[in-house]
Amino acid sequence: MAERSKIEWTDHTFNPWTGCTKISPGCDHCYAESWAKRSGLVQWGNHARRRTTADYWKAPRIWNARAELFRTAHGRRQRVFCASLADVFDNKVPTEWRADLFELIRECPGLDWLLLTKRPQNIEKMLPADWRAGYSNVWLGTTAEDQERFDQRWPHLVAIPAVVRFVSYEPAVGPLRLPACGPWPDWLICGGESGGRARSMQAQWARDIIADCRARRVAPFLKQWGTYRSNPLVSEAGIDELGARVIDPHGKGGGMIDGRLIRDFPKTGTAMKPEKSVA
Repeated sequence: MAERSKIEWTDHTFNPWTGCTKISPGCDHCYAESWAKRSGLVQWGNHARRRTTADYWKAPRIWNARAELFRTAHGRRQRVFCASLADVFDNKVPTEWRADLFELIRECPGLDWLLLTKRPQNIEKMLPADWRAGYSNVWLGTTAEDQERFDQRWPHLVAIPAVVRFVSYEPAVGPLRLPACGPWPDWLICGGESGGRARSMQAQWARDIIADCRARRVAPFLKQWGTYRSNPLVSEAGIDELGARVIDPHGKGGGMIDGRLIRDFPKTGTAMKPEKSVA
């Protein structure tokens, strides 16, 4: 829930509060809800959100104090996923909590904050007054588990200025293709659903969206298949799951496609893509 996240595309996770409400099919088997039930710390659904402790809120300041050491060691900035157990732009979150979060973000300029939401229609009205062209250390993202959700949510996100705009196509529960004309995301994360009730992800969905990304200069990041039964080593090549685990140990269910591990990151400052058609 904090430092050294196991999520492959971030270094840390930070949850200023916990709790959320399901709003679309991608939420059906929510890992955060499962965590909440196991821990007993949060009531999921239409219940009050729970703010995390003052001590917990100190963590980003500690990471920020080490920002130069991290950059020297890794050649890049630290990434913070906010929030893995909540939604920053949730209507049920008190306005003052969100104001406190943005104050913390301003106090930690050495960190890149990745704000991921299923409610991009709320972003504009919930941003701080000094947002203007966007904070230089905030990436804005939306989840889109299928084409319908992408078509609904991306127009809201693309209207907001940000140094990086990204889409999390996870859990992928249906095919998704990028439009022929931009603007497009700077980054697209793709991943299958994990867990005992996971819905299968088709390998061709990943191939198609990665091809779309390559054609549009969008950075693709294939995180995981979710389960090995969705991994093309099993579903297409017929290798048993034990063998697939040896060949592809990356992420839950593996993360390779056609012999490659595709985990690209965006170049910052490229949020406005030219609105040209791709044949």
